Amino acid sequence: VVGDDAQSIYSFRAAEVRNILDFPRRFSTPARVVTLERNYRSTDAILDAANAVIAEAQERFTKDLWTERRSAEKPLLVTVRDEAEQANYVADQVLEAREEGIALKHQAVLFRASHHSGPLEIELTRRNIPFVKFGGLKFLDSAHVKDVLALLRFAENPRDRVAAFRVMQLLPGIGPSSAASALEAMERALDLVLGLQLFRAPARAEADWPGFVELFSSLRSRSGWPSDLEHVRLWYEPHLERIHEDAVVRRADLLQLEQIAAGYPSRERFLTDLTLDPPDATSDEAGPPHRDEDYLILSTIHSAKGQEWTKVFVLNTVDGCIPSDLAVGEREEIEEERRLLYVAMTRAKDSLHLITPQRFFVHGQAARGDRHVYASRTRFITDTMLDHFTRLSWPPPAAIHTGRTPQPDIRVDLKARMRGMWR
Repeated sequence: VVGDDAQSIYSFRAAEVRNILDFPRRFSTPARVVTLERNYRSTDAILDAANAVIAEAQERFTKDLWTERRSAEKPLLVTVRDEAEQANYVADQVLEAREEGIALKHQAVLFRASHHSGPLEIELTRRNIPFVKFGGLKFLDSAHVKDVLALLRFAENPRDRVAAFRVMQLLPGIGPSSAASALEAMERALDLVLGLQLFRAPARAEADWPGFVELFSSLRSRSGWPSDLEHVRLWYEPHLERIHEDAVVRRADLLQLEQIAAGYPSRERFLTDLTLDPPDATSDEAGPPHRDEDYLILSTIHSAKGQEWTKVFVLNTVDGCIPSDLAVGEREEIEEERRLLYVAMTRAKDSLHLITPQRFFVHGQAARGDRHVYASRTRFITDTMLDHFTRLSWPPPAAIHTGRTPQPDIRVDLKARMRGMWR
């Protein structure tokens, strides 16, 4: 039997760590245990930190990984203010590393759950940093996020027929022909809102049509940003519950989108910075670009098992995320969360960044006022382990004093630059 108890992280698929822990004792003559301790991937500094984390496990086969790859660079334990600053930090470091010759595809950002990468995906999109995501849909590719953004786009530009068709067909009884008739009514009228008011909606849509027209009118009058997005969400929620079985989870994504939107000065700027798929993109599945392209890797920790990258960033290494708040109180679940962090740390070859935002968005607090909590460093990295890490607060004090976030020395549109390189 070959296996690693320290990497048993799939209990949700019915994998059981006891299968390997109990194996030697299943025979009258106990099975012999041979540990494979030499590691060919990571530097000794990364392994020292990972060994310290897993050594606290309540039950395990004792082994300490070692390597001949020496490095004075300890893993970084980075404290940031919130998830927005976390996204800025990762984007800055990724660009800086690429300027130093580390290709994007040799860098990876890992996270506990798929929705944790939402703010980072927005920032990467804004900076034109190409990325591919494994272990869930891209945040901007999710159908419910596209629906909400389409409504904002339609209000911003009523001539956007693609956005208009998507939004109108959210209403029961509105199909392509009805949506086309409504747009024609808008074009004939001198006033766009009046055109929608005069349009006679199909019988099934009569109850929902006035609310849609009222929302459109409010958005056109620019009642305020980012409250516009809240108004859209409140209008959309009944349709979200009707269309999607997992409406609670999707609603949390929209709440997080509101938090992201609050960082933009206007609706126009927000929509300009977000790049949606072209109209003929019909698949919501996140997949890799062309094999010759360079792109940053985003992945859940579970999907990253067995992989390795030169530089690895681990998001949200705080209690409430690693370990998940769902695991609190259950010893077996807490121990699996410890192994999850161990797996994330040992994906790194040369450089490891563990990031701890002080304020953390909690998806499960949808109806409890402020959905952020003040987070503390994950309990799996104790005070006695801190010598294995270099501690860093970001942004540095000088940047906080000036009110500016440090930016890379060289600002590049990576996609345009790489297209030039290929030519």
